[in-house]
Amino acid sequence: MRLVRFRLHEYLRSSLWFIPSAFVLLAFVLWLVVGAIDRAVDGNDLLLAYGGGPDGAQEVLSAIATSMIAFTGVVFSITIVVLQLASGQFSPRVLRTFLRDRATQSSLGIFIATFVYALLVLRDVRAASPEQSAYVPGLSVSMALVVLALSLGVFVYYIHHIAQAIRVSWIIDAVADETRRSITHQFTDAPDEGLELATPSGAPAQVLVARVPGVVQAVGKRALVALARRNDCVLVMRPSVGDFVPQGGPLLHVHGERPLSGDDADEALDEFALGLERTMEQDPAFGFRQIVDIAVRGLSPAINDPTTAVQCLDHLHDLLRDLAVRPFRSGHLGDQHGELRLVVPPPSWDDYLDLALDEIRHYGATSVQVARRIRAVLDDLETVVAGEEAGAVRRQRAVLDRTVEAIFTDPHDRALAGRPDAQGLGSTITG
Repeated sequence: MRLVRFRLHEYLRSSLWFIPSAFVLLAFVLWLVVGAIDRAVDGNDLLLAYGGGPDGAQEVLSAIATSMIAFTGVVFSITIVVLQLASGQFSPRVLRTFLRDRATQSSLGIFIATFVYALLVLRDVRAASPEQSAYVPGLSVSMALVVLALSLGVFVYYIHHIAQAIRVSWIIDAVADETRRSITHQFTDAPDEGLELATPSGAPAQVLVARVPGVVQAVGKRALVALARRNDCVLVMRPSVGDFVPQGGPLLHVHGERPLSGDDADEALDEFALGLERTMEQDPAFGFRQIVDIAVRGLSPAINDPTTAVQCLDHLHDLLRDLAVRPFRSGHLGDQHGELRLVVPPPSWDDYLDLALDEIRHYGATSVQVARRIRAVLDDLETVVAGEEAGAVRRQRAVLDRTVEAIFTDPHDRALAGRPDAQGLGSTITG
C-alpha cells in the first residue's frame, strides 16, 4: 500500500495536468455557487455586480476567454523553453525539478480555470427573444473580471518566478533542499535497522527476478520483513535503490529451507517500485548525482564555468557535513524478535564522499578554483568525522595532492592550488 502511494505521489507530483485539472474543477464549482447566488438574489442588484446588457456581457466574457487562451499558450511556450534550457545548460536530470514546480503547475491551472469559468458564464448570458427575456448574471460576470485580475497578477509572478528558476543557484538550491529532506527521511525512518548479523552466505534457495526493466526507485522494506518472518527466511536485495535492473535480472535472493510460494514471490516483487529514472524518496545519492552533473557540465570545455562548480561544491559540502554526523545503517533489518529478515545494501560514507568529489576533481583538475574549494571542504569535514570516515577524507586529500602535483607545474600555481579557499578564489580566510 505504501508503494502504491509512492507511485501515485511521484506520478501526480511530476505531472503538468493534475493541478490544472484541480483548478478547472474549482472553476466549475465557483460557477455553480456564484450562479446559484445570482439566480437566488438577482445578482444584478448586488454591489459591484456587472450592470451592462447581454451584448456587453458577452463581449467581456469572450475577451476574457480569448486572452486567457493566449496567456496559457505563452506560459506553456515559456515552460518548454525553460525545460530545454535546463536540460542543455545544466543536466537532463534536473528536469524533474521543473516538472514538479508547483508555481508553474498552478499558473497553468489558474489560466485554464479562468478560461473555463468565462465560457461557463458566457453560456448563462441570454439575449432577449420572443421566447425568453434577457438574462445577465451580474455577479458571475463581475467574478470573471476578478478572476481575470487574479490571472494577470499570477502572470506577472510567473514571469518573475521563471526568471529566478533558470538561475543556476536556484536550481542547485532546489535540488539540495530535496536531497536534505531525503537524507533526514532515510536516516530516521528505519527503526528496525541496526542488526550487526552476518549476511547469509551460500547458494540461495530461490532467486526472484525483475518482471520488467527499470530503475529501483523504492522498496517496501517493512512489508518484506513481514513476508520473510512469515516464511522463516532471510531476503537479500541484490541491487541497491537507484540501480538499474534489466528484465530477468535478480532482485532478491531468498535464503531459507524452502522457496517462497507463487503468491508470496509475487507479493515480494510487488514491493519493488521500478521506474524510468531515479527519485529521491529513498535515494539521497540521486541528489548528489544531479548536483555533480551540474558541476561537471560547468567544467566542460564548451561552457568553462568553474564558478558554477564551486557553487555546487558549496551545497555538496553542506550535504556531506549533514551526513558526517549521522550514524550509517548496517542495511540489516530484523523482525520484532531481533532475527535478521532483510539485507539491503546501503551506501556508505565513502560512497557519498567519492560521488560528491571524484568527478568534480577529475574534470576540474586544471582549475585552481576547484582545487582550493575541494581542499576547504576536506579541511572542514576532518573536524566533524573520525575513524574510518576520517580515513576516507584523508584519502581524498591525498588524491587531490597528487592531482595538483601532476597538473600544476609552475611553483606559484601549485602553491595557489595547495591552499584551501571557501570561495575557490577570493576568500580572505585561507589555510
